[in-house]
Amino acid sequence: MSLMHKFLGAAATLALTAGLASADPAIIFDLGGKFDKSFNEAAFNGAQRWEAETGGTFKQLEMQSEAQREQALRRLAEAGANPVVMTGFAFADVLSKVAPDFPDTKFAIVDVDWLDLPNVQQVSFAEHEGSYLVGMMAAMASKSGTVGFIGGMDVPLISKFACGYVQGVKAANPDATVIQNMTGTTPAAWNDPVKGAELAKAQKSQGADVIYAAAGGTGIGVLQAAADEGILSIGVDSNQNHLHPGQVLTSMLKRVDNAVYDAFKAGADLETGTVRVMNLASEGVGYALDDNNAALVTPEMKAAVDAAAEKIKSGEIQVHDFTTDSACPVQ
Repeated sequence: MSLMHKFLGAAATLALTAGLASADPAIIFDLGGKFDKSFNEAAFNGAQRWEAETGGTFKQLEMQSEAQREQALRRLAEAGANPVVMTGFAFADVLSKVAPDFPDTKFAIVDVDWLDLPNVQQVSFAEHEGSYLVGMMAAMASKSGTVGFIGGMDVPLISKFACGYVQGVKAANPDATVIQNMTGTTPAAWNDPVKGAELAKAQKSQGADVIYAAAGGTGIGVLQAAADEGILSIGVDSNQNHLHPGQVLTSMLKRVDNAVYDAFKAGADLETGTVRVMNLASEGVGYALDDNNAALVTPEMKAAVDAAAEKIKSGEIQVHDFTTDSACPVQ
């Protein structure tokens, strides 16, 4: 689909919501779009699951620029959509402006836990816990003793992934080396697969033979380059094992689909004024094992990672959370 078609589609949806009252739920996707094969697509899958199970309908918008955020959110609220779900922390500022103007509308926002708004449910994920598990797998699968991490936008959330990953790597192999790169400092960093591929090739040249990508659409370039270079990759958010069967070691699952599905299912009864934490114990994060990567994950690897997961759930293993303390204990 061309950029113009996407723009016209978004404009048409905005026009529709401006003139039609509806109590249908709605979702606004962040930059990168609902088919990014990662974060946004996981959210879209949750909305589709709700639609398939209930026969209901929902409104949706794909962001084309930062300037659209507030306008889109206001139009959906004005149209009576309830609840309105946003994918990503970049909506936090505009939500702070819009939510008080629509006290009877309920909102849910993913990857935010610092707002204080009575009609907003915030959903936070324990990405560090899931990243710890795939870090262990990376270290156990690596032949060189050097693994990589490529993040999207250089923000605390992505450092949370990185810190958890490094802890898992070091737990499995204290002598391992972890090479880390962020793609950029603007939202464009989420949708730059060419840059992702370049960074993956650079890390491979430094000895990395397993690379974890936490970079939205940029990660697609990381996974492709890793496959082309004959090394392993680790996907993120959605199960990306199928993109390169036999070459994606695993994917760190972030169940954004469940967050969206649950919000849509609750509808006008959505519990707001709260922070919902989705962690390993609540199956909010995890790792993917299927036919596409089964041959890569040894029984020893699976046993070690599953044992660590149980210890994290029980509190025996405490994975450092970068967003509460930016001093990551291992590098």
